[in-house]
Amino acid sequence: MRSPGLSNLKNIERKKRVMKRAVLTLAVLASVVVSAAAQRIQTETSGRTRIVHLKTEVNHLTVIEVSEPVVQVAAGSPTFKVEWRENKVFVQPTEADAATNLFIWTASQRLNYELEPAGSVATMDFAVDQTPVHVTPVQLTSVTPAPSAPSITDLLLQGKPVRLPPGKQRTSKPVEVWISDLFEKDGRLLIRYSVTNHGTEPYAIHTPDVYQLEGVRSPHSLYGLVNSQLGDEQVAKLKIRQQVPVTVIDGRLQSQQIAPGEEAVGVVSLAMMPAAQPRILRLQFPSPKSPDEESSSEQKTQVAAFLVR
Repeated sequence: MRSPGLSNLKNIERKKRVMKRAVLTLAVLASVVVSAAAQRIQTETSGRTRIVHLKTEVNHLTVIEVSEPVVQVAAGSPTFKVEWRENKVFVQPTEADAATNLFIWTASQRLNYELEPAGSVATMDFAVDQTPVHVTPVQLTSVTPAPSAPSITDLLLQGKPVRLPPGKQRTSKPVEVWISDLFEKDGRLLIRYSVTNHGTEPYAIHTPDVYQLEGVRSPHSLYGLVNSQLGDEQVAKLKIRQQVPVTVIDGRLQSQQIAPGEEAVGVVSLAMMPAAQPRILRLQFPSPKSPDEESSSEQKTQVAAFLVR
């Protein structure tokens, strides 16, 4: 015959195990609920008179998606990397505890944001969607013809001239490169340049390799140098952390070889989206070959052009 005391003990132990499983389940559920509530994907009704606060985190991207294509953005500090494509703006802090403000312009409105450090990934804003603005459709009385492709004249008129460094001299180097103008559209940047051979031997040339300089520290503000080519003295004062290759879509040259005293014009097309802060591009061309070069260990003359964009 089974002892009543032993049966009671078994029931008590079984109840304890059930209670432990219940407590553990509640703890897991509570953790999931807290995490889901902290990591936010929110919808905001943005407007010209409203400031939206966003919490960001280093090594993480916050996406702002507005209701119409973006035409311009501006951030108050270079501690944030800001880029945009169509109606999406990508924000990423480059330093811990960084904070600044951000403006986004579309064709019909200006949006205002305050970018704040989150402190942890759990409290950051992953994405912010703007509430779509209802627009009453317009009844067209006639069919609007499709826009025609831009002519060469239109392209030239939309180009931006590049300012050259003060006191430039075309006889200081065996080979010199001067950037003349830019054309930017649909995520592409077209750069037009000229190469002059001041040496005594023909210069073989090809489409340049292009790099974007990262972590640049300059004694002067780069905002006043946008669409300018930097001179040798300005480049020598830069402190550069690293350079990142830029995708070259296409390149054309008048000639693959430039005779002594001659000049050739070329263009290079890059895959580049607009950015809120100035960027420095380095166009690297092949080094000229000297007939009296004795060994490959000699320091070769570098042929490069630096553009603030």
